[in-house]
Amino acid sequence: MAATGTTGLAAAAGCMTATTTPSTRQVDPGAATQNRATQDLPTTSKPEVVDLDERGHEVTLKPVQARHDMHPLETMGGPVGLPTTWAFAADDGDPSVPAPILRCTEGAELEITLDNTDADAPHTLHFHGVQKTWENDGVPTTTGITVMPGETHTYTIPANVAGTHLYHCHYQTPMHMEMGMFGILRVDPEGYEEADKEYFMTVKEWDTRLARQHAGEDVQFDLTNRRPDAFTVNGKCAPRTLHPEEGSPILVDQGDTVRIHWVNGGFMSHPLHIHNHRFKVVEKDGAEYPEGMQFKQDVLNVAPAERYTIEFEADSDPGIYLMHCHKVDHVRNGSTYPGGMLSGIVYTEAMNTEIFANLMEYAGYEG
Repeated sequence: MAATGTTGLAAAAGCMTATTTPSTRQVDPGAATQNRATQDLPTTSKPEVVDLDERGHEVTLKPVQARHDMHPLETMGGPVGLPTTWAFAADDGDPSVPAPILRCTEGAELEITLDNTDADAPHTLHFHGVQKTWENDGVPTTTGITVMPGETHTYTIPANVAGTHLYHCHYQTPMHMEMGMFGILRVDPEGYEEADKEYFMTVKEWDTRLARQHAGEDVQFDLTNRRPDAFTVNGKCAPRTLHPEEGSPILVDQGDTVRIHWVNGGFMSHPLHIHNHRFKVVEKDGAEYPEGMQFKQDVLNVAPAERYTIEFEADSDPGIYLMHCHKVDHVRNGSTYPGGMLSGIVYTEAMNTEIFANLMEYAGYEG
């Protein structure tokens, strides 16, 4: 299949030559989408922000088997997707990959129930950052607590460390995170002042063989020879990342103060780069950086499970500027460049341009 959309985002990415034709390693559900077991699965939605302060600091997370479309169109090396994932849904919400963003204010005591009633595999929940009692650590081998299929278990998690934290299943961790079981816990300090624009962004690389194997394809996932072939921002690959509703473009107005919480839910480091803007790091893993450490930069290496909060001012010529992993082989769909772990800063003034309209055609946005 010939690559399409090479003159829009390719030009924006600084790649003016034609992209390569996808190889047989292209991410594609293929025969698995014909599998009766996967045909009727729900499709994941964009991760919702769950305000736990408004819910009495209680929430139920339920694993849901779902199909995950990273980029559902045939533009730019697509479609890219997982025929099955283990997504989390919060209460009666939609399942998502990454999981719902749980947000609260420092000082609360959270009761987070893992409802494994309809699951086919054991699961647990482990929360980074906050300090909790031994039995609530979420590791089955050291706590003796595993939530088996058909069971529920409530974790008591004190929101005693302000910041942005990762949570994930800690049962057969490399496999269950590869199946989509990870998300963000955000603990706001008392008196937290939000920026003009605030975004949560989780990056991850995927070896799609595991999901395809679970969907019945004739492939074998090998933990000792992991071969990532999909690269996402908030679970989406470019150009879907730029879709204003399904993706997570950084939409700004001139003069905005912009705050982004970067989280790495994968197993590889990702040096994240923003074009034409210099940011400062204000927080790492729940620790505020003193002002003397907040020097301006434009590339930040985010290691597995690390969380950084960055801030910058939208002070550039209004336009469209990329944000991407600077391991440039992660900016691809199959063997088609650009794609993958790429999003962008989009000034609202630029949303009426022909260039933006072209990008939206590739992303599948008709608004």
